[in-house]
Amino acid sequence: MYVSRTAELWVGLFVLAGIASLFALAMKVSNIAAFQSADGYEIVARFQNIGGLTERAPVTLGGVQIGRVKSIELDQQTFQARVILAIAPDYNNLPEDTSASILTSGLLGEQYVGLEPGGMDATLSDGDEIMLTQSALVLEKIISQFLYQTASE
Repeated sequence: MYVSRTAELWVGLFVLAGIASLFALAMKVSNIAAFQSADGYEIVARFQNIGGLTERAPVTLGGVQIGRVKSIELDQQTFQARVILAIAPDYNNLPEDTSASILTSGLLGEQYVGLEPGGMDATLSDGDEIMLTQSALVLEKIISQFLYQTASE
């Protein structure tokens, strides 16, 4: 059976476009930002419990992504999770009394850091620490407290 070279070329281009689309989708879903610029500034937030928060998780302000979680480590003195947030340079006017919470997108979705701006005139700069934080709500802990309370009644 004879297939023209033009048809082979079109099939090859179609297969390459499909592979490129799958690769782009995989990068988007996995939150890998290999080609993003590392400009901006870093701020620190400390939490008692980070739940399932991971590196590269989104940082949002009013529902708009303004950065990502750069790293998570344990502070050996306070035994708190020390979360370093990389904020885009366009958002360099966050007030010093900004608060950070660990939130969940949807009922069982991924966790992210949500920022709530305060009202101070002074702004956060590179290396500053957010003092007002709210840890993640751990579903297992809430259920066990409910069951313990119900059992004691």
